[in-house]
Amino acid sequence: MDLKIFPSKLEGSIKIPPSKSIAHRAIICASLADGRSELDNIAYSDDINASINAMKSLGASFERDGKKLIVYGKSSSKVNSENIKIDCCESGSTIRFLLPILTLFKGKYSIHTKGRLLDRPMTPYYEIFDKEDVEYKREGSVLEIFVKKSFESSIFNMRGDISSQFISGMMFMLPLLNHDSEIVISGKMESKSYVDLTIDCLNKFGITIENNNYKSFYISGNQSYKSRDLYIEGDYSQLAFFAVADALGNKVEILDIEKNSLQGDKKILEILESFGAKLEFGKDGKSLKIIESKKKAYNFNGSQIPDIVPIISLLASLSEGKTEISDISRLKIKESDRLKAVYTELSKLGASIEMGEDFLIIQGVKSFKGKVKVDSYKDHRIAMMLAIAATVCEEEIVLQNAEVVSKSYPNFWEDYRKLGGKYECYMGEKF
Repeated sequence: MDLKIFPSKLEGSIKIPPSKSIAHRAIICASLADGRSELDNIAYSDDINASINAMKSLGASFERDGKKLIVYGKSSSKVNSENIKIDCCESGSTIRFLLPILTLFKGKYSIHTKGRLLDRPMTPYYEIFDKEDVEYKREGSVLEIFVKKSFESSIFNMRGDISSQFISGMMFMLPLLNHDSEIVISGKMESKSYVDLTIDCLNKFGITIENNNYKSFYISGNQSYKSRDLYIEGDYSQLAFFAVADALGNKVEILDIEKNSLQGDKKILEILESFGAKLEFGKDGKSLKIIESKKKAYNFNGSQIPDIVPIISLLASLSEGKTEISDISRLKIKESDRLKAVYTELSKLGASIEMGEDFLIIQGVKSFKGKVKVDSYKDHRIAMMLAIAATVCEEEIVLQNAEVVSKSYPNFWEDYRKLGGKYECYMGEKF
């Protein structure tokens, strides 16, 4: 689906989608717990549906009641695991959280994927699988796993600079072993906040993890998940799009946020203030407005917040002065090469950007012209960033593959229109 998006101001209030990161974790925890859990405020994006279907394949059952998801979990000892097919679609969280869990049960698994998913790093698991005698084979977009026994090691050495999802994945599985274990981290620990989210969610479902200053994590064996009810808070990575829209002159009040959230992308608030924005929270701390924005350049390290670097790059492109965003090589291994996508597509709109191996240097310009075709790279966060960019262009743009927002925010275009955004299907006519 290609869209022609016209310049327009967004105005009104919007309830941001629930945190995809927390929802993934809660679905897995509830699925591994005996009994009934109720997860409230679920958005059924492509990625969340992938996690639901994966856990269903392992024996959990689900009922949908609007935004409520009722989970009937099955303990690890009750899972029937022979010749199971699991479709992870294009969800990195699903596959990286799931693979260690599969090793609890003997059997054969066929993991189906889409897009670049299996081209993204998986080496940390492959190295552990080799050590633990877990057989695996990739054929195109399918990964086959053959499990003969549960892990026997007590110490697992893992790099911290690839993706925190590998560490989180091990944390879901290790408490269910019959012996104590430890994850020892080598190198720089990336995305600590996502590990914090995992530990917090595990704790809510009855699992204890001991964090030794992110250098190692001690996990007692023979633990069990406990069912519970949980409300999924709003997603700061989605909030970032509308907050930056506000900083660029739109007027959107953002609802259903958690001011004291553990989400790492909450860093967007601090970054906006550093760019010159003045934030105003509602009395209950559940809503946010930007009441002033000076749009001045600000240099920052993006290693801990790769998902919001694209939308911050848009803000930097229209801010006065030069912004340097450093340590962002991990953007290359997301749903697209986001480093290249940000550089290429914002440059088309008129931004002045220099790209390096792990940095962007952005010299602010006064305006974007538009009248150009831009590409989402089939990446949801690039698509939404370009939709916000369209609100400050002088003329319309055409966005290719706009439907990819369904990966994380299925109602994005509906919400965009409710706020005053203007677009129509692009039929291929020339500008």
